[in-house]
Amino acid sequence: MSAIQIVCALAVPLLWGYQFVVIKVGVTEFPPLFFLALRFLAMALLLVPFVKTPTRQQLGPIAIISLFLGGLNFGLFYVGLRLGSGSMSAIAYQLAPPFTVLLAWPLLAERPSLATSAGVVLAFAGVVLTAEPGPSANALPLLLVVGAAFAFAVSNVLTKRYGPFDPLMLMGWSSLLTVPQVMLMSLLLEYGQAASLVTADGRGWLALAYTIFIGGIVGFGLWFWLIARCSMDRIAPFGLLIPVFALISSVLFLGDRVTPKLVVGGLL
Repeated sequence: MSAIQIVCALAVPLLWGYQFVVIKVGVTEFPPLFFLALRFLAMALLLVPFVKTPTRQQLGPIAIISLFLGGLNFGLFYVGLRLGSGSMSAIAYQLAPPFTVLLAWPLLAERPSLATSAGVVLAFAGVVLTAEPGPSANALPLLLVVGAAFAFAVSNVLTKRYGPFDPLMLMGWSSLLTVPQVMLMSLLLEYGQAASLVTADGRGWLALAYTIFIGGIVGFGLWFWLIARCSMDRIAPFGLLIPVFALISSVLFLGDRVTPKLVVGGLL
C-alpha cells in the first residue's frame, strides 16, 4: 500500500467510528429504518444525476451489492444500535473484517497468511468475551449487529469480485436501489415516520447530514477506492480501528461505561 492509501485507510475508521455516536442520536429522533431510508434517498439524489449510468453487465452486481450493503448491513445495524449500546455495537461490528478475510479465501482465492488467520481467531474471541453473559441478557442487539457485519463482509467481497466500479457511481446507484428495500421494511415494521419529520430537533437533522456526507459519501468513497486498488486482506484489518474511535466517542458523548471486559474484548 502506498502512503496515501494508508492515510485513506486510517481516515475511514475515524469517520465511521464517530458515526456510531451520530447514528445513535439519529435513531432516537427518527425510526431507525426510516432514518436509513432518508439517508440513502439523499445520497441517491446528490450522486445519481452526476455519475455514469451502470452498464447492463454492472447493474445486476450493483443490485446484489445494494441488498447486502444497504438493506441488510445498514438495516440490521441501525436497529441493533437503536436497541443496544454504542460501545457494544462497536465491538460486535468488528466481525466484518474477519468475515471479509474468511469469505475472500473461497470467493476471491485470497488465502490469508498465518498471521492474518491468527488475527481472525483473536477478533472472534474478543467479540465472544465482550458479549453479555447469562440467560437474562438481551442477545438480540448483538445478533443484529453481527448479522450486519456479515452482510457488510459479503458486500466487500462482491465489490471486489465484480469490480472495479467507479466509487461514486457505485455509491449513488446502490443508494438508489437501497431506498425501496429499507422503506418497505420501515412501512412494515415501524410507525411514526411522518411525525418524526416534524418533531426531530436540530441534532437529529445534523446526524442525518453527517451520515449522508461524511460517513456516506466521503467514507464509502474512500473505502470503494481502496477496494479497487488493494487486496482485501490488506484493507479489511484497518476496519479493526473503528472500535478505538467508536469507544472513545461513545464514552465522551453518550456516557457509555468502559468495563475491563469491554477493554480486553476490544483489544482482542
